[in-house]
Amino acid sequence: MADPVSTVGRANRRLGWLFSSPALIAGLIVTVYPLVYLVASSLSRSTLGKPFQEFVGGDNFSAAMADGTFTGGLMRTTVFAIATALFQLVLGLGIALLMRQLTRGQNVIRTIILLPLLTPPVMAAVVWKLVLAPNGGILNAILLQTGITSEPISLLGSPVWAIVMVALADSWQWTPFVALIIYAGLLALPGTVYEAVQIDGAGPWQTFRHITLPMIMPTLTAVLLIKLIISFKIFDLVYVLTSGGPADASMLSGFLIFRTGLREFNVGYAAAQTLLFVIVVTIVTIPVTILRKRTRWE
Repeated sequence: MADPVSTVGRANRRLGWLFSSPALIAGLIVTVYPLVYLVASSLSRSTLGKPFQEFVGGDNFSAAMADGTFTGGLMRTTVFAIATALFQLVLGLGIALLMRQLTRGQNVIRTIILLPLLTPPVMAAVVWKLVLAPNGGILNAILLQTGITSEPISLLGSPVWAIVMVALADSWQWTPFVALIIYAGLLALPGTVYEAVQIDGAGPWQTFRHITLPMIMPTLTAVLLIKLIISFKIFDLVYVLTSGGPADASMLSGFLIFRTGLREFNVGYAAAQTLLFVIVVTIVTIPVTILRKRTRWE
């Protein structure tokens, strides 16, 4: 005679598969199909109007690796992503610690901090373009009125400063996100630990270094991983602020792939660039993922 418990268990599992199958099928459609299409495109000569014209093997990948614009963009994007993610992590941690010390007005401050994050990326880019404009921009007006400069300067037109301005705009928009996640992590820390170290006579720096930082490290590594991926994906700010210029000085991979696929219509080459870009992102994020697992605590 069949065990009633096991029979009910099998029925529940079948029912679970039945209800979850639509979601699983949808997930396969929106993930596996685009990936297969991307790989197939990268191995073929494809344009936007005529995909899969002929099989070219690894020619697209070879051309991408020999393309100085693409490899330079990959290196520039990697440096940009790591630098902005670390800068925003440190700045966000400082803001979160300050917010934790506040006893009044926390809701108002949180709302103000959220405003850049709630701004659509394109609108944020437009705002920063107006701020940095040589003629009529707020920054140039301040510099001229204070006598720091005698004539307007075009920071977005400078090969040195253009990428820095993109990083500044990105930090303005995403640092609140980092700060709020860290702030939530700080609020979750057990208060009894801090009571114990205060009784032992530990100072603020000792408390932060030996108590707060180790306990908040899982949150820091998690937000660093998220912000790294977001920084690698940056597109809107580059598109509006600089369009990759001047002289490709701010050409990041997201905009370069967009230009290859949707302006030059070379879909096969853009697909190969995308896969190489994904490999680089994976290599950069693996150490952070490992660090996050090692710092996890129960």
